[in-house]
Amino acid sequence: MNERERIRALEEIQRDIRALRLPGFAAEPVHGPPVPSRIYLLGQAPGPHEARLGRPFAWTAGKTLFRWFQEAFGATEEEFRARVYMAAVVRAFPGKTRSGGDRVPSQEEILASRGFIEREVGVLRPRLLVPVGKLAIGEVLGAAPPLTEVIGKPLRLRYHGVTSDVVCLPHPSGASTWTKTEPGKTLTRRALGLLAGHAEIRRAFPRSDAGGRRGG
Repeated sequence: MNERERIRALEEIQRDIRALRLPGFAAEPVHGPPVPSRIYLLGQAPGPHEARLGRPFAWTAGKTLFRWFQEAFGATEEEFRARVYMAAVVRAFPGKTRSGGDRVPSQEEILASRGFIEREVGVLRPRLLVPVGKLAIGEVLGAAPPLTEVIGKPLRLRYHGVTSDVVCLPHPSGASTWTKTEPGKTLTRRALGLLAGHAEIRRAFPRSDAGGRRGG
C-alpha cells in the first residue's frame, strides 16, 4: 500500500470514527489528521476541550506532552501532529462522574473503539507504538502493570498482527504527581530518551541530534 492509498484508507476509518455514537458519550468523536506515519501514539480518551477543539491532546495535558517531546527531540507541537498518527483507546469524551472527575470508559466503550485501532494499525503497520497513560498501556500490553515496570523500558511486541517497538509514557495530566516525584520523574526522562533515540523518531524529526539529549 503506497502513501496515497494509506491516506485514503485512514480517511475512511476516520469517517467511521466520526459516525460512532454510544449512549454514555458526552461529545462527538475526536481524531487527528490522517497521517501515514510509522509512529502510532495511543492516548486514553479525549476530554471536553478536545471535543470542542476537535483534536487530540488539545488542552493542559497536551501542553505538557508536547513540551516533553520538544525538549526530548526538538519536535514542535505542529510538527508532531503533522508527522505522527495520534489515536485513543476511546474516541469520544466519556463525560464526568457525579464527583466532577472524568468518567473512566466502560468496557463497552473500549470495545466499540478497538476496531478502529486494529484497522489503523493494519493500514499504518507502525514500527513504533507510544501508549500514553495506564488505559492505553493496558490496551497495548494486554494488561496494566505498575508504571514502574514499563515506563523507561524498551519493549517489543506483536499488536493487532504487527510487530512494533513500544515506548510507554505516563499520562501528562496536571492532576498526577507521578512524573514530578521519584522514581516517576527519572523513569519519564528515561522513556523520553528512548523515544529520542528511536530510528523512527530520528527519521520523522531529522534535526534531532541523537537520543542522548534526554537519557539515563
